[in-house]
Amino acid sequence: MKKQELYRQGDVLIRRIDGLPKQKAVKRESGAILEGEATGHVHRIAELTQAEVLEIGDGVYLRVGETGVRIVHEEHADVVLPAGNYEVVRQREYSPEEIRNVAD
Repeated sequence: MKKQELYRQGDVLIRRIDGLPKQKAVKRESGAILEGEATGHVHRIAELTQAEVLEIGDGVYLRVGETGVRIVHEEHADVVLPAGNYEVVRQREYSPEEIRNVAD
């Protein structure tokens, strides 16, 4: 069984995947991965020439080049991703009243 590579930064979970979905991709030129719901701070790529943030279908994906990339956020430590493809997931939390997105 292959070990799954997971990275976490606040309310963002980044999961390494073997390949990107085959649907049409729209590149986010800003490098923004996800905006925090509570603070408005943005999880983003630090080195825009080393990676792409792609909207594919309803999801957000990263294509990271050979040298890797840093994911930065104003309130969290940097996360370093090695080369590869990744899926970005906004984490959810459970309460008896509702299941909701984690507020960052």
